[in-house]
Amino acid sequence: MAPALPPIRAGRRLAEPELFADADSMAAAIFARTGGAVRLALPLGLGKPLSIVNALTRMAAANPSLRLTIFTALTLSRPRPESDMERRFLEPALDRLFGAYPELHYAEMIREDAVPDNITVSEFFFQAGDWLSDEYAQRHYISASYTHARDVLIAQRPNVVAQLFAEENGRLSMACNTDISADLFAFRGDGRMDFIAVGEISDEMPFMDGPAALEMDALQMKLEPHAPYGLFSAVRRPVSDAQHAIGLHVARQIRDGGTLQIGIGAIGDAVANALLLRDAGRLEDVWRAAPMPLVGDETGRFEAGLYAVTEMLVGGLIALLDAGILRREVGGAVIHAGFFVEAREMYQRLRDMAPERRGRISMMPVSYTNALYGDEAAKRAARVDARFVNGAMQASLLGDVMSDSARPGQVVSGVGGQMDFVAQALALEGARAIVTLPATRCTGGRLTSNIVWTTPVVTIPRHMRDIVVTEYGAADLRGQTDEEVIKRMIAIADSRFQTTLAAEAQRAGKLDRDWRVPEAHRRNTPDRVRDWLAPWRGDALPDFPLGTDFDEIERALLPALARLREAALDRVQMARLMAASLWSKPHPQEGEALKRMGYDAAPRLFQPLSARALRGALRAQAAHRP
Repeated sequence: MAPALPPIRAGRRLAEPELFADADSMAAAIFARTGGAVRLALPLGLGKPLSIVNALTRMAAANPSLRLTIFTALTLSRPRPESDMERRFLEPALDRLFGAYPELHYAEMIREDAVPDNITVSEFFFQAGDWLSDEYAQRHYISASYTHARDVLIAQRPNVVAQLFAEENGRLSMACNTDISADLFAFRGDGRMDFIAVGEISDEMPFMDGPAALEMDALQMKLEPHAPYGLFSAVRRPVSDAQHAIGLHVARQIRDGGTLQIGIGAIGDAVANALLLRDAGRLEDVWRAAPMPLVGDETGRFEAGLYAVTEMLVGGLIALLDAGILRREVGGAVIHAGFFVEAREMYQRLRDMAPERRGRISMMPVSYTNALYGDEAAKRAARVDARFVNGAMQASLLGDVMSDSARPGQVVSGVGGQMDFVAQALALEGARAIVTLPATRCTGGRLTSNIVWTTPVVTIPRHMRDIVVTEYGAADLRGQTDEEVIKRMIAIADSRFQTTLAAEAQRAGKLDRDWRVPEAHRRNTPDRVRDWLAPWRGDALPDFPLGTDFDEIERALLPALARLREAALDRVQMARLMAASLWSKPHPQEGEALKRMGYDAAPRLFQPLSARALRGALRAQAAHRP
């Protein structure tokens, strides 16, 4: 092994990077320059240079004398079918839906329980649900909020920082990941850090200028692979009745001239869609028809416009930019964001934007987006009437929020930036933190409430409670007594659980024993929400308000497959689907849908039970939404 070279001194101009066309050659050079011990800092999500990381992993796995320590977050993986039905749906469309995105070798090793002793991988945020019950991933998880993750990383003393870059006119762009990387390069520039910077170039990565841009001499090694891979595509999921209802409730909280943060996922899409409809003057009839009391009086068009400061740039914000709703400028930008991982359509839109328009989106470190410290006066002046909208898994009657773990010790995703934005909301004048979640979930064929007496894990404690929104309304909790908080939380719970929830609070001495659920909140059921939204579901409130990569037949299959999953562990539900396959009216796209899944299009006497169940699910779905 070659001796380690002297560290590259930060703060001086560096030579043009050494060019590589082969990742294995670059990996050998990296190990040589670090004396065989690589402490590798990788960006969260999309910005990982897969060719470089996989080459380093291969080399370390083949040579026990080498040492590879990886600190990262959000390792992206294409979905792995867990059943025959999932395989039939996903396998023909994996590349089209999720991109031709290679698997990271270290992720494969973790899944196979085959990580060698000389490789260590730690993450501070997981792809949701990917590592539940995986002992290695759970043992090596580092709990940190997004703003603190940078300092946790620096404490690991990384000697190599690797990233996927865009390149344009001899310059580099960190593009999708300024979140932590921008600070690391700045710290190296002023002498606070030393590391070797290596990069892989992607032709598909949009070039984001401004703070995301670097001169070429910021790198010591650059990989231009002969066979580049596609970017990971985060496929948009259909927006349900409950999620659209949540979006409609949230839209009444967003003040014109204010500041907005939303996240990825169906609820984020629903919020963006509701804001587009509100600005177009198309929600008055929808709100007027609501079967529950509405909270919030922000219902007019956006005359002054909004400014977005968000850790994550999502498609919903691009839609609001295109509609002219995001137009309040701060430092020449209408969006400040820290990272992005989205559908391929958003990457294309960013690439196709004129540079001047793309420049209105400024990619920043999360030390800027997620925190007030550092030029606090300017941030306070800019972040007026802020509304920070984030999702959760459960909320307690006292206002605790569970967002990162399914049960103690089992991390689903991580804290991320949720705590950062809740803290900002409580520190900024006129700001509110809005936590969204569906009122119920179905697990193993059993319906349970997401509003509970106590949560098994607390991500946001009750002393930071603010606004909680379900499909049944918004509960404004800030500054309220515990008893009033409990009443307001029960009011937005599903009515099938309200009596039990009230009894638990009464047994704890937190709720008057004579209190009863108000009449206006006693019919919180999915059917009422469905009936409320039905007149607008095909037009204003579609399944995919921001578009989708699913084709027409796949869009028809998605809700039927969801029904099938729910029925899989419930004999009564499965029997109903079997009966529907025989006696219910056919779905208009039934034959094409079954053919897409590899079954015979026409019913047959001797057909697989799975095909019959799917046919029944399609017919049940057709009856549900004619």
